[in-house]
Amino acid sequence: MIDKNIISQLVEEKLASSDNFLVDVVIKPGNLIVIEIDNDEGVCIDDCAELSRYVESHLDREVEDFELEVGSAGITSPFKVLRQYVKNIGNEVEMLLKNGTKLSGVLKDANESGVVVTIEKQVKPEGAKRKITVEEDLSYTFEEIKYTKYLIRFK
Repeated sequence: MIDKNIISQLVEEKLASSDNFLVDVVIKPGNLIVIEIDNDEGVCIDDCAELSRYVESHLDREVEDFELEVGSAGITSPFKVLRQYVKNIGNEVEMLLKNGTKLSGVLKDANESGVVVTIEKQVKPEGAKRKITVEEDLSYTFEEIKYTKYLIRFK
């Protein structure tokens, strides 16, 4: 069985000299190695091909055969690492909390302890006839979040 830690180490070595960063490494049955990378500006196909050649050159098919897929984290994929959260500060996101609450708002901050998201909600001031929209900052730890995704809206 191919070791995920060895693959992760190879990827980190190669990406250290670039703007790309590792999102995930998955070893699937049949030795299918799936590597996901990301970049603050977007990943190009040449980056994926170069990383694929680098990893393949450091593994021996004679010892253990494998299949290798290298790709970018999809725009609709849930965030997996802190740097993806940081990259999306200022963007609208959809979050599902582990307690079942689903919300959408603008990602305001992200750090090692969690995230802050600004949501809009309707409130009716006392004595008013109509509701008004107000913004509220909500903080969550990563332990409270089931997933966070970039929210695509067509206006």
